[in-house]
Amino acid sequence: MRVLLLGSGGREHALALGLAGDASVTELIAAPGNPGIAGIAGVVEQRAVDVADPGAVAGLAVEVAADLVVIGPEAPLVAGVADAVRAKGIAVFGPSAEAARLEGSKAFAKDVMTAAGVPTARAHACTDEAGTARALDEFGPPYVVKNDGLAAGKGVVVTDDRAAALAHARECGRVVVEEYLAGPEVSLFVVTDGEAAVPLLPAQDFKRVGDGDSGPNTGGMGAYAPLPWAPPGLVDEVMRNVVQPTLAEMRHRGAPFAGLLYVGLAVTAAGPRVIEFNARFGDPETQVVLALLETPLAELLHAAATGTLAEHPPLRWRPGAAVTVVVAAEGYPAKPRTGDVITGAERPGVIHAGTARREADGALLSAGGRVLCGTATGTDLAAARDAAYELVRGIELAGSHHRSDIAAAAIEGRIAIP
Repeated sequence: MRVLLLGSGGREHALALGLAGDASVTELIAAPGNPGIAGIAGVVEQRAVDVADPGAVAGLAVEVAADLVVIGPEAPLVAGVADAVRAKGIAVFGPSAEAARLEGSKAFAKDVMTAAGVPTARAHACTDEAGTARALDEFGPPYVVKNDGLAAGKGVVVTDDRAAALAHARECGRVVVEEYLAGPEVSLFVVTDGEAAVPLLPAQDFKRVGDGDSGPNTGGMGAYAPLPWAPPGLVDEVMRNVVQPTLAEMRHRGAPFAGLLYVGLAVTAAGPRVIEFNARFGDPETQVVLALLETPLAELLHAAATGTLAEHPPLRWRPGAAVTVVVAAEGYPAKPRTGDVITGAERPGVIHAGTARREADGALLSAGGRVLCGTATGTDLAAARDAAYELVRGIELAGSHHRSDIAAAAIEGRIAIP
């Protein structure tokens, strides 16, 4: 099949690697792609098509005779790109604009969870400072304030500083204030056609910029899978108490969710509780989950896109573990510096997240906050971690930084469920 992949980040490079490795894919085209993706796929540059423009993407899908369109980022989903592509009769992996509101609006997601009886944190949607202040006082510290709309993974503030929480709310406008959920976090990806649902391996990512979970939130500084500390039956419990009720509620609302439902969880003393839903693969967790997936990726996503997921054979997984470590630009996440020359990014396992080619000489340059990911597998978590950091050590980018503790607590048995 001919596959059109939308997006330009590390998630999309990981998806491209998985799709290119599927024997059923005869041609892979990416828009806009990145220098890493360009090594394994044809690339339609950004100036040729706006990936958040439904009409433009639908036109491109027709032009390239795509059999399947895979939408990586959230913005095109919320904009209705999947709807426009489906209207052309082309299979697309990604939810409708209405269903993507599970990510596009935190308040909408909370409303769906409440209606479906999904275990989650208590919360209030707030539109003014007085309402925010009341919610903060009701829940107490640590304060959790979330931008109601899309914020590229950086719209959440968790702080003991009430003034900082209020300031974040003022910047965002409409926010959701939640009670804090204590416990290790889990990312669970679920492939679904709206009825059938298939979980992938749970992973854990690292949102804070610094070691020991210090500093501001980011889009994610690393991830690992599987989770040796996860309780037995965790995935089954989440599928039963979270995923199936949510999918049923979305069908009830006339907006069935078909695509990738990302369930962000905290494993608390009372059991797993939903922190958030996303409507697409998470970044950087995709890098480790897909590194371990042996099942052909395009066939799996096509089954979800065509309503035939119930007929798909059980997933197969490679043994061992995977770890990814993000190399970020100087100044990330506040004001990342771009335009610096990168060397050492040509080795297998280095995934491009924010890179570009200089037109004059083809040199690889930094072009985003999260620039590269060193992604490796191993016989166990320790071996995968060692291999990932070996990749990172070979990357040269002036002023760059990365966390040195990705997966360390899991390997050392320091993750405890309250």
